[in-house]
Amino acid sequence: MWRKLARPRIVVVTGASAGVGRATALAFARRSAHVALLARDPAALDDTAMQVRACGVRALPIALDVSDADAVEAAAARVEAELGPIDVWVNNAMLTVFGPMASLTPKEFARVTEVTYLGYVWGTMAALKRMSARNRGCIVQVGSALAYRAIPLQSAYCGAKHAIRGFTDALRCELLHDHSRVHLTMVQMPALNTPQFDWAENRMPHAPQPVAPVFQPEVAARAIVWAATHRRREVYVGISTVKAIVANQVVPGWLDRYLGRTGYQAQQRAAPASDAAPSNLWQPVAGAHRVHGPFDGEAKRYSSALWLDTHRPLALAAALSLAALTWRRWPRR
Repeated sequence: MWRKLARPRIVVVTGASAGVGRATALAFARRSAHVALLARDPAALDDTAMQVRACGVRALPIALDVSDADAVEAAAARVEAELGPIDVWVNNAMLTVFGPMASLTPKEFARVTEVTYLGYVWGTMAALKRMSARNRGCIVQVGSALAYRAIPLQSAYCGAKHAIRGFTDALRCELLHDHSRVHLTMVQMPALNTPQFDWAENRMPHAPQPVAPVFQPEVAARAIVWAATHRRREVYVGISTVKAIVANQVVPGWLDRYLGRTGYQAQQRAAPASDAAPSNLWQPVAGAHRVHGPFDGEAKRYSSALWLDTHRPLALAAALSLAALTWRRWPRR
């Protein structure tokens, strides 16, 4: 059984200007937490901050690039000076490039790695420095099913997510060795309907899309808030995430061949890619920051697998009751 943590008062969310980050900031704000918002686009951060403040809490927008370790450290110091001691730090900022590895340059691969992996490392360092001194707090790493099962056309992103999991596991062991009460958790996400599919760097012949089934960012936000308030090592969002992780443990070679056959088409829309499509790899895309991406028509607003994962005692009790009822009704000879 997990132990519930105290309700957070001060929360930091990276990548807070759009998608999962914005949804998560709002979810914490609705639970009366003051939220520091970290991302690159000042105008988008101000818009998110306005929505957060509408919940009756304080918001602190800080424009920065999480690949800059000094900027992340300075932001953490500012949060504690202006809002108070950080209770929860959510590492969420990410970049990706859609396309075969042969189409990427070394600088582009490094850029994805510096933001999507090292940005988590710098955020964790800044948070842990302060939480360890108080011997409390929670760091949430927003992961992905791709942290376990890589797919084609996103080699840099998959590599970064794998690296985050390895880094997190190593650090968790160190915290246990030190008998630290700082909690470190990772939330493994399915495909999500975020704006990344409209502004990520794309080298494919067609516009990118998430691999179905697709969930709304609010589902991810609920999982992150739950993970931040319960002592669980990992949380899996969506049955597709569970299937991918389990299948990769059982039949990894078969998955290699399957994804080699299907992974290209599954990640591309029917519409051809446009040369005029924006890219957020080096600079944020102004005026396009929002919670949802372009797939509202197919995105699921609820995950039964997440409910079962976060309500295990109830799920177990229901399963045992059903088993007992079935046994009593089973015909005897």
